[in-house]
Amino acid sequence: MKKKFPFLVLSIWTLSLLAGCGGGELSSLSESSSPDGPVALTVWGAEEDEALLQEIIASFQSYYAAEASFQISYSPQSESNCKDVLLGDLEGGADVFAFADDQVAALAAAGALDPIAAEEAGILRSASLSAAAAAASVGDTLYAYPLTADNGYFLYYNKAYFSEEDVQTLDRMLEIAAEAERLVAMDWTSAWYVYAFFGNTGMEVGLNEDGLTNYCTWNSADGPVRGTDVAKAMLAIAASPGFASRTDTDFLAGVRDGSIIAGVSGVWNAMAVEEAWGADVGAAKLPTYTCAGQQIQMASFSGCKLIGVNAYSEYPEWAARLAEWIVSEENQRLRFELRGQGPANVQAASSPEVQASPAIAALLAQSNYSQLQRVGGKFWDPVAEFAGSMASGNPSGASLQSQLDRMVEGVSAR
Repeated sequence: MKKKFPFLVLSIWTLSLLAGCGGGELSSLSESSSPDGPVALTVWGAEEDEALLQEIIASFQSYYAAEASFQISYSPQSESNCKDVLLGDLEGGADVFAFADDQVAALAAAGALDPIAAEEAGILRSASLSAAAAAASVGDTLYAYPLTADNGYFLYYNKAYFSEEDVQTLDRMLEIAAEAERLVAMDWTSAWYVYAFFGNTGMEVGLNEDGLTNYCTWNSADGPVRGTDVAKAMLAIAASPGFASRTDTDFLAGVRDGSIIAGVSGVWNAMAVEEAWGADVGAAKLPTYTCAGQQIQMASFSGCKLIGVNAYSEYPEWAARLAEWIVSEENQRLRFELRGQGPANVQAASSPEVQASPAIAALLAQSNYSQLQRVGGKFWDPVAEFAGSMASGNPSGASLQSQLDRMVEGVSAR
């Protein structure tokens, strides 16, 4: 049965101060949160964040050692499908977990997240970038703790091959890559990236009022840019010897072996790309691409990573304290230092180090052409299937309009 306890959490400001200086007196927890035995908590986070989270968990346990004994375990869990795994066994799931913001409405509706109390929510909102706080909310109610404000994508490029002018258009980039017998990469197996071609065309995709199903007009046969125009543009790009559809893992492999000299990715790969290219690493907004006889700015989905507290946790107050510790200003600074991820905390995001990051600067430039990711679960597979056909040069020979219609039918299915 669902357990309900009052949350008693510290302010982000207080935790930032404590994490930074290791001093100060904390307000006490309620009796229900002071068990005879150890406080057992499970934390889920991205596999690549394990070392960082283990360090943060260790500092949390050290700070609170006088108030409780802990058994805190970490398990890797993809942020992109955290919702599905958690809802499969809420009572057996993690107490504290990282997830992508597009899952917050479903988690709240399923009762996996309780609303954060008004006073604490006000502190969190004032400490966080407004877009990150909005991403952690359903309507006007805050349900999660903003962690990063960088879950988007932009262009990485190798300055040994491209100038700042070259990377303004995909056409020019593909010419240069082909001449150098190298590649520009983008992942067309992921509908997340494929949005780039449709987002600034006047065609639309999004959630219906039910919060579950989608509307989609990507098969439009009217207007200045039609669905078939985008499909033809994608086929032309795929046909270039300077282009390759590559997954994120393959993109990094190509960056490291020199076969890929530019590609679309996010800040999570910033350190790896910088390590491979050194002083030649460049980052910029996405380029324009040729479609319907014009240059169209490539769009992007944007979003945030959040920390959730399981409403079924046996130790909800300690879980909430750990969540606040993870998203404190000091630990968001540490996350940027170790992982290159853009903070959601206002003070951390405004630091000179963050502002000087090429990846963060590129993400901010691309934000002018981005949309908060809000699509239902049936968006992903039909779009990936369509894009896979385009990446392969339309091997079936089926009409582009029929493929677009099939994609939209799948995306819009109820």
